[in-house]
Amino acid sequence: MKPAVQGEILVPGAAGEGEALVLTAPISFWGGVDPKSGRIVDVRHPEYGETISGRVLFLPGTIGSSSASAVLMELVHSGHAPTALVLHEPDPILLLGLIVAREVGWQTPIAVRLDSARFAGFAGSQAAVSQDGFVNMA
Repeated sequence: MKPAVQGEILVPGAAGEGEALVLTAPISFWGGVDPKSGRIVDVRHPEYGETISGRVLFLPGTIGSSSASAVLMELVHSGHAPTALVLHEPDPILLLGLIVAREVGWQTPIAVRLDSARFAGFAGSQAAVSQDGFVNMA
């Protein structure tokens, strides 16, 4: 087993574990992810058809939209959010969805920053993100 890697906590939340979904391209949550199912619906995205629900989501980047936070908040509310988010670059608009969801009392996944050069090592494995920001293979 590989040792845990310390990520920078962007938004505190519940520790998460699940199959790693390492995206190979940035994604727009608005129009790219179905908030009712957690499925990637952008037909141009390399991971089209994959589900982010219940998985540790590794994001190399996001394609901006001010509604990304609302989509992530809907995913949390509907129970279709990732169990944890691992981002290469912090996206304040996206992360706002977690902050607002937490403020209204919903349990939110943790979001951490980790250099994308480390993402590939998690592809196809079970991953876990602890509340103190350690990213590990489960």
